[in-house]
Amino acid sequence: MRNKLLILVFLSIFMPCLHDANAQTLGGNTVYNFLKLANTPQLTALGGINISNQTADIGLAFNNPALLRPAMHTQTSMVFNSFYAGIKNYHLMAGFHQPTIATTFAAGINFYSYGSVAETDMAGNVLGTMRPNDYVVQLSAARQYGEHWHYGVTAKFIHSAYSIYRSSGIAMDVGITYSDTAHLWQASLVAKNMGAQVKHYAGSSAGDLPFDLQLGISKRLAKAPLQFSLTFFQLHQYNTRYDDTLFNDETGLAQDSKKKKYIFDKFFRHVILSTQLYIGDKVEITAGYNYLRRKELNVTNAGNGLNGFSMGVGVLFKKIQIRYARSYYQNNSSYNQFGLNLRLNDYFGQGGRNK
Repeated sequence: MRNKLLILVFLSIFMPCLHDANAQTLGGNTVYNFLKLANTPQLTALGGINISNQTADIGLAFNNPALLRPAMHTQTSMVFNSFYAGIKNYHLMAGFHQPTIATTFAAGINFYSYGSVAETDMAGNVLGTMRPNDYVVQLSAARQYGEHWHYGVTAKFIHSAYSIYRSSGIAMDVGITYSDTAHLWQASLVAKNMGAQVKHYAGSSAGDLPFDLQLGISKRLAKAPLQFSLTFFQLHQYNTRYDDTLFNDETGLAQDSKKKKYIFDKFFRHVILSTQLYIGDKVEITAGYNYLRRKELNVTNAGNGLNGFSMGVGVLFKKIQIRYARSYYQNNSSYNQFGLNLRLNDYFGQGGRNK
């Protein structure tokens, strides 16, 4: 009865979100699209989106607050990502469990620096340089309900600065997780980036945030050192194919696109598959496949290599977790991520809360 009541409460929260999501914009027309990028090596290795993976990595809770656990007390995640053209990404997150109110909190920041860019006028005259950046600051809280349920919420402050063009926004994520440790599986549902701009870019009107409704399930095998994850995203809109009618007319694809229904393609654009192999209790090897990324970044009549695939490795010592990930883009272009997880209590305190 208690579980059914919890489900009804969360449905009452999610259903209005689904109604509002019909007005949300997909693709590059939303603002703050950096919110969709993977912030940790393990998330990158899992395909870029994962809300259900069974792990002790607090970095995954940045995208689903319901993954926060009391054992993450004082755990800190520090990540450095190097992208193309001098773009840098820095991520920091730390957890804190308060037993008196049975709540686990976390605070985090994700910062993107786009380097030094020449600032010009309409005629191309160089006026100076600018250092554009984006960042989001988050505060999360999560609690357990009954034996299997966990639920959480994240509040976000978002800011973008591109010279005189600046914008700020507020948003929230709401997540619920069902964890069955006896049968080694976990499922999650998350509504992400529900919010709005509070300050628009100069000369522009309000834009939509990149809302996303995600569902994920992870299962670890009882007799083999493997875990599999299946993640569905953009569930609020089925058809996410980009249809450029001008390009189709010029290339003769217009008639072909009218004949095909693309049922298989439309479905798998919402799906990410990933797996983890455990070597003892010290090493994790991860691989993921993002079908949407491969389809959207493929170049016609060109070799696309491992585009859409990702992989990573984690080495888990007693006091520190070291993680590395590599994800592939067009023509085998790739970028690397490196991160560290450690519990501050192991270095500065007398143990920690492990329950």
